[in-house]
Amino acid sequence: MISIIKNIVRTSFVLAAFFALINLSHAQAPTPVAVSSLPKVAPSWSLKDLEGNLVSSDQFKGKVVVIDFWATWCGPCRQEIPGYVELQKKYAADGLVIIGVSLDQAGASVVKDFVNKYLVSYKIVMGDDKTAEAFGGIDAIPSTFIIDRDGLIRDQKVGSVRTADFEKRILKVLMPGKAQG
Repeated sequence: MISIIKNIVRTSFVLAAFFALINLSHAQAPTPVAVSSLPKVAPSWSLKDLEGNLVSSDQFKGKVVVIDFWATWCGPCRQEIPGYVELQKKYAADGLVIIGVSLDQAGASVVKDFVNKYLVSYKIVMGDDKTAEAFGGIDAIPSTFIIDRDGLIRDQKVGSVRTADFEKRILKVLMPGKAQG
């Protein structure tokens, strides 16, 4: 886990600097990473929430699930959280579930304090090496996956994206006939 975190920190700093330069020169959000191998079957996972209860991917069958690998110390991750709270509230009745997978090494108590302070209302679980590797290895955070109702990964992004732009991507999976953009 330590080597993964060190790689994430290193890569996150590089990506943050890169995205900052892009934002300064183009005044828009970074372009998400294109993943040509999609769709593919999402891996099964089972992780503990902040109360120590086991949460598994099986609990969300038939839902559209956003899996967001993040950490409390990650600036771009923190920027996206209010948008995820908004999207979860807006589309929960339509079958959207957002799961934050914390990669914080300091433990659940630090994450729990953060969640309470910033009023994070969607499910947060504590990540591990096995889950990160199952999703193809997490080299930078935030790394976010959109999984359709059939359990297929339909979209993936690395880095922060404006809420309105990510909402369009979610809607293509959540409401394919009604999605625009």
